Amino acid sequence: MSTLKSDFLHELAARGFIHQATDEAGLDRLARHERLTGYIGFDCTAPSLHVGHLVSVMMLRKLQQTGHRPIVLIGGGTTKVGDPSGKDEARKLLSDTEIAANIAGMERVFTKFLSFGHGESDALMINNADWLGSLNYIDFLRDYGRHFSVNRMLTYDSVKLRLEREQPLSFIEFNYMVLQAYDFVELYRRHACRLQLGGSDQWGNIVSGIELGRRTDGAELFGLTSPLLTTPSGAKMGKTAAGAVWLNPDMFAPYDYWQYWRNSEDGDVERFLKLFTELPLKEIDKLANLKGAELNEAKKILATEATALVHGRDAADRAAETARATFEQGEIAVTLPTFEIPRSELEKGWGVLTANTHVGFVASTGEARRQIKSGGIKVNDVAVTDEKRKLTLDDLTPEGVIKLSLGKKRHALIRPV
Repeated sequence: MSTLKSDFLHELAARGFIHQATDEAGLDRLARHERLTGYIGFDCTAPSLHVGHLVSVMMLRKLQQTGHRPIVLIGGGTTKVGDPSGKDEARKLLSDTEIAANIAGMERVFTKFLSFGHGESDALMINNADWLGSLNYIDFLRDYGRHFSVNRMLTYDSVKLRLEREQPLSFIEFNYMVLQAYDFVELYRRHACRLQLGGSDQWGNIVSGIELGRRTDGAELFGLTSPLLTTPSGAKMGKTAAGAVWLNPDMFAPYDYWQYWRNSEDGDVERFLKLFTELPLKEIDKLANLKGAELNEAKKILATEATALVHGRDAADRAAETARATFEQGEIAVTLPTFEIPRSELEKGWGVLTANTHVGFVASTGEARRQIKSGGIKVNDVAVTDEKRKLTLDDLTPEGVIKLSLGKKRHALIRPV
């Protein structure tokens, strides 16, 4: 039975968002008696957020829904350094132009989950380049670097794992936790922000910020992390054979997004319904108790509700109807993801291996070959047995398309233009 009394922490705990907290009781008291300001940082390494970011985004959404103020901290400054947490290799350094383009793409997602404005609980979007870009390095080291113990920094997982695997850790990456800690202090000074949220891999960075705030400003700051989600095989959630599950529709189609959730493992359904939908907990309990074939209905509800949050209710309903028409009625649903190619490609013959990489079913032709050997690739519902098979005009259906399938649940249409 949860002893948490604030609406914010009670909701997070009930839905499985809490992994660790620096002072849970103190944070609970603060959230009960004051309007709390909390933040999560997002570096700008790609033009879209992906499913792996969703837990963090949903935590900010819950913060706002319970009357508090969320801050989205865009890492325009820290992206130039690179967070080593959970990574074996240094990230590619991006130009200012690339970072700006990525920020624009990420903003499209945040506005779907949070209400921005100037009210007391309206969300703020802030770029840490505002203060990191103008730092005088010598002064910064003197004023803040002295509060960090290298001995302790070497014990943090983000550093220790890289060293244990004998992977290089650059000096610029080693600075990352100092800069992230300083972000927390700046947000406290500028916006009275007292809470940093993040994934469990950010624990060391968050604790460093709390300690820096105490030492420099005498501030009482708090940290809270969410569990790191993995698949039953132990892999990090949010990856497919073709790559990341992006949240922007131009990078990952709403239908494919719906299918991603529909394909959830049985044991993940309850957990995902709590984290990634806003269905009442009593309704989730009923869905989680379904067994066998009935559990598929719960997966469809999960897919539709999760897709509605990211892509809107209309897109979610269209995806659900497309899936129903494709699987239950055996039709070629015209709303399946459609890829247009020059007619000349089919006139000369378009390799089925290339076609599967083109529509994003697989990341490489090598993976496509393996799928063919296992009978996983179909053209117009007929299994492909020859890896040299080419798609031609003769494969066009009466609807003027070619249906390409991977397994039972991934489908796309090829349309010549």
